[in-house]
Amino acid sequence: MGWNRVAVVGAGMIPFGELFDQSYEHMAKGAFEAVIASVDKGIERSAIEAMFVATQRGTLWGQEGIGGNTVPSAIGLNGIAASRIENACPSGSDAFRIGAMAVASGVHDVVLVIGVEKMRDKSTEEGLLARAASGHPIYNRGETAPVLFAPFATRHMHEYGTTQEMLGAVAIKNHNNGSLDPYAHFRDEITLEQYLASPIVCEPLHLYDCCPQTDGAAAVLLVRAERASEFTDAPVFVAGFGVATDHPSLHEKTSFVEIPATVGAAERAYAMAGLGPDDIDLAEVHDCFTITELLDIEDLGFFEKGKAGPATLEGETSRSGRIPINTSGGLIAKGHPIGATGLSQITELWWQLRGEAGDRQVEIRRGNALQHNVGGRGTGVSVVNILTTERP
Repeated sequence: MGWNRVAVVGAGMIPFGELFDQSYEHMAKGAFEAVIASVDKGIERSAIEAMFVATQRGTLWGQEGIGGNTVPSAIGLNGIAASRIENACPSGSDAFRIGAMAVASGVHDVVLVIGVEKMRDKSTEEGLLARAASGHPIYNRGETAPVLFAPFATRHMHEYGTTQEMLGAVAIKNHNNGSLDPYAHFRDEITLEQYLASPIVCEPLHLYDCCPQTDGAAAVLLVRAERASEFTDAPVFVAGFGVATDHPSLHEKTSFVEIPATVGAAERAYAMAGLGPDDIDLAEVHDCFTITELLDIEDLGFFEKGKAGPATLEGETSRSGRIPINTSGGLIAKGHPIGATGLSQITELWWQLRGEAGDRQVEIRRGNALQHNVGGRGTGVSVVNILTTERP
């Protein structure tokens, strides 16, 4: 496959949380200033040629023209080429993939990818998740996010003996990681006793099995690899990416212990990168629910089917484990502002690969990291991006 290599020379985000005091545009501005400040040798804002804005439901905030108008104007880049990317929960990861393709194609040398999402200002009935759940009047009746993912947990438990304690081990690990992340929505550690005592949301998912609704914004700067030294001596490079789709509704699924969209996206990303699961040092994966993380790390090839639960319980996915997963705290602790989520995961991996993750820093042995999101009503689309420190 012929393509111009792409480098990530900047990454940044604002602290996630309930940001009632910040508007949509203020959050975007904060992420933009953070990414500009992260460029080691500095960057003239006029050098940015194009931008891709990830947001799931900007229309909830009167932002029908989002991406082509309000965000560029809000961050001081009015007049720039800008496009809006909306692709369910992987919106941020897909915007990164599309931004990388814009540079890889040779059309642009310097591209900004920014994700922003307001989740908390609207009521439950008016909010993003309620709108996202609307669909067929019969097939999709009564669907909520926990309703969509609980059957995966039940079936995984039935087929592989996955236990409540194994689901709890994901929540405990990610809250522990989040306690060390100054950008995380929740920074409190939890115990197994607290996990088991938390209310049932949708059997067998407890409250601590679920990610919160969170406001946030994150951004990265992509440049043609040959120009990376103009901006930093420690660039991170794009090794590969993949996207795949599956039937969107639960009644169309053929399995509840595998997500085919993730399997397909991973196969394409690994093939493009010339890497496999054993080459990856750490990963940020989509843990909207604890069962989702277990499914992900099996579908991505880090563990055989049915082995992710015991491995998590034994610490293999901890910061000192064989394959650290969600060192940022993941969606469970850091939060899930949909348009910003994928870019915040890439920001965490950029810090980790450069050795700048502070107390969360893990050992980088091979210089490769993987980022993953899955979403769409019944896990209908997935995106995988792979980063590397190896110079092309």
